[in-house]
Amino acid sequence: MIKKKNLKNKDEINWEEKVIQVKRVTKVVKGGKKLSFRAVLVIGNEKGQIGVGVGKANDVIGAVKKGVSDAKKHIIDTPITKSYSIPHPTSGESGAAKIILRPSATGCGVIAGGATRTVLELAGIKNILAKQLGSNNTLNNARATLNALKNIRTFQETANNRNIPLTYLYK
Repeated sequence: MIKKKNLKNKDEINWEEKVIQVKRVTKVVKGGKKLSFRAVLVIGNEKGQIGVGVGKANDVIGAVKKGVSDAKKHIIDTPITKSYSIPHPTSGESGAAKIILRPSATGCGVIAGGATRTVLELAGIKNILAKQLGSNNTLNNARATLNALKNIRTFQETANNRNIPLTYLYK
């Protein structure tokens, strides 16, 4: 007889996680310096759901575990077109980091750098142009990308907000 693992969520199998950055950070205390680790990671299911999380602990493994649970708390849904791109150009900000996302043609690939590329790939977006402006901070760039993806709306959502039929948008 084969035992099946009890999963809290059936979608948990599809989630993929990538560690973007592990940094050794210090805190000055009375006796000297206290070392700990900060892990920044991204989780996504490549179907439009994505989350960025941060974890701090005395060891790397603990920091990664905390980061995963933090990322699961901050999951967003983003619409993806049939050509695995985004419906319209958008931008997002977090701290001093600003990101610009533009849809691109099929076969173009993910043209992005650093943390932005990881976030977009785990979201399931395969054709996109991205530009990071203002900051090289990994965490802020990842959060700015998440913010830009959160700002994306579909044609149906726009039509519903304006109380007009969907066909009226195409005229």
